[in-house]
Amino acid sequence: MNQNHHIHRNCLRGILIFSLILAAIITPAAAGEKYMWGYPELRVSITGTNEFAPGEEATLNIRVENTGLNEVKVVQSDIISRDDKPNTAKMVVVNLKSGTAPVTVKTDEQMVGDIEGGGSINAAFTIQFDEDASGGTYSIPIRIEYIYLNTAEQYGTDLIRYFYTTKVLETNLQVVVKPDVRLLVTDVQTDAINVGTEGYVTLTVKNVGSEDARSATLRIDRSGTSPLIPTDGSAFIGDFPAGSTITRTFKVSVSTNAEPRDYPLSVYAEYKDRNGQIVTTDTMTFGVDTGGKIEFTAISPPAVVSPGQKTVIDVEYKNIGDGPVYRATARISAVDPFTSNDDTAYLGDMAPGETKVARYILNVDSAATEKVYGLDSEIRYRDALDNTQISKTMKVEVEVVPREATIPPVLIAGILIVVIAAGYWYYRKRQ
Repeated sequence: MNQNHHIHRNCLRGILIFSLILAAIITPAAAGEKYMWGYPELRVSITGTNEFAPGEEATLNIRVENTGLNEVKVVQSDIISRDDKPNTAKMVVVNLKSGTAPVTVKTDEQMVGDIEGGGSINAAFTIQFDEDASGGTYSIPIRIEYIYLNTAEQYGTDLIRYFYTTKVLETNLQVVVKPDVRLLVTDVQTDAINVGTEGYVTLTVKNVGSEDARSATLRIDRSGTSPLIPTDGSAFIGDFPAGSTITRTFKVSVSTNAEPRDYPLSVYAEYKDRNGQIVTTDTMTFGVDTGGKIEFTAISPPAVVSPGQKTVIDVEYKNIGDGPVYRATARISAVDPFTSNDDTAYLGDMAPGETKVARYILNVDSAATEKVYGLDSEIRYRDALDNTQISKTMKVEVEVVPREATIPPVLIAGILIVVIAAGYWYYRKRQ
């Protein structure tokens, strides 16, 4: 039983070996293939938008396509199949340059790999357009370098040598700079721009863009935390053609805690473009020279008064600020031991550095202590925009001194009578 089973197994093994040998003899060797000719055909284009604004930094997306074909293929048993097809662009390098266009290419050349026939690959480049780029269409040169399998030489059935050719494609891409309105502040004039007051800023602005603005409005705005705050910050322009210049005046207030120096303001315009759309220009910052505060000081020496008297005192005030004032009125605050029925005085207009004298009437209590007193005084005035302003409080010094000894009126009258009588007697004696 076991012997028969062993004989049967050997027979099956012999049949299997014979079948494998027969199959090896009958089956032909695997056929190889080669392409008789063919080469890459590359073309390049921009995907997405090719329109940009002046000063814009953007990503330019470029697609490289290979439309090359392999037209004839040979298949034979003695051919070694090639690793590369002749229409495959290998080791493709894309290099974008700015040329004469108003743009800076910030990305270096890129190796994008291999592109088979019928395939494509994308490359992205960061570009920065010039701030003063004029509207229009510009050509940006692009250079694509690659290699491809030009031919192959087969030696026997086990050796093949490849010959590659380097090729360069140079072409141009078209980008569009959209026309726009761009502002350039060519002159800044100020009137009464002082710390703590309100004044005028006059701007001369030029449209240095390539777009003609219609129904334009010029606006100024506060720049960050600047102490300059527009109170009348818009002015209608109307038509504002490219290359034209306009001048407009705005009202601006200055914070009381500012210091005299240059501070920034922002300016921009709103307008209708060529398509009738409302567009806002980029904001431009410019400096405004700000003068110091309007201040006064009392420069006269202490007024001298005596207890129990009504005295007229003169106080001299000086405008020590950086701006003129108009219709100024001075006031003094009479406190114990002083009283006054005439504590205001009109000063009028005062230019910087100018002085004016105010005259007040003071009643001094008879029990006033003899010393120097400081009375509060202030000046109310109109600024350049006819706004009412009040100065800081100043101290006016008044010194109370003892009363000088005086001769009673009755005694003076008696002395006069005696003198007259003596004179008459002397006259009669001479006669």
